Amino acid sequence: MVRNTLIRSMLKYLICLCFVGLMFTSCKKVESDFSSDPVSDYFPLEVGKSITYNLDSLVFVNFGSNFSDLVAIHYQAKDIVDGEITDNLGRPAFRIIRYLRKDSTQAWTPNNVFMAVPTRNTIEYVENNLRFIKLSLPVSQDFSWNGNSYLPDNTFPGYQFSDRQFMSGWDYTYDSVGMPLTINGVMIDSTVKVNEVDQFDGQDPSNPSTQYAEKTFSMEKYGKGIGLIYREFLHWEYQSPQSISPGYTGFGVTMSIIDHD
Repeated sequence: MVRNTLIRSMLKYLICLCFVGLMFTSCKKVESDFSSDPVSDYFPLEVGKSITYNLDSLVFVNFGSNFSDLVAIHYQAKDIVDGEITDNLGRPAFRIIRYLRKDSTQAWTPNNVFMAVPTRNTIEYVENNLRFIKLSLPVSQDFSWNGNSYLPDNTFPGYQFSDRQFMSGWDYTYDSVGMPLTINGVMIDSTVKVNEVDQFDGQDPSNPSTQYAEKTFSMEKYGKGIGLIYREFLHWEYQSPQSISPGYTGFGVTMSIIDHD
């Protein structure tokens, strides 16, 4: 009886050791799977740091009767990290001022103010009172998160969009992590692409029977040690001539780095 009790005790001990070993191995694997560069590597924030871009603002003219009425207004933009501040939750943040000019022959003019909030796991970015989660840990291929979770339902009340919630539920997803890239002659050793949305609803507007169509595309790229190096955003809606708001409405922007310090 004593021998049987001793054997059972030893078996229990061995089972416990195996369980602890499996737990330790599992934890190490999870830690390994989620190890990545910090998000701050792809969005460094330091007072005085600046990035200069070619910026094309896309707008519809002539009341947007045709898609060809979508034209690009060209600028140069410079984003400068102007100072350290706190956000409305008392968290450390950075103020970023954007300057614009038509070309290098003109002086820079202040145009807008943004705020970046670096947290342990994310980079939040506030633009025109809209808060986005631009980057999130881990920075690894195919990892995704809801980057627009802080946005209101009617994100752009100044536009008569029938789909007022077109920015909800986007799955930001990493792609091409660590890939080198050259943009406008600027060579970046390591980059990451963030696919945000690529969606088309409705029918081809060139078809006379089309009543409604909607296109949304958004994507950004970040350079390690630099920050945002490329951005492309476009949203438009089309309604037939018989509707209350006929033609196209919408806007877009394309930004690409030309210099940084």
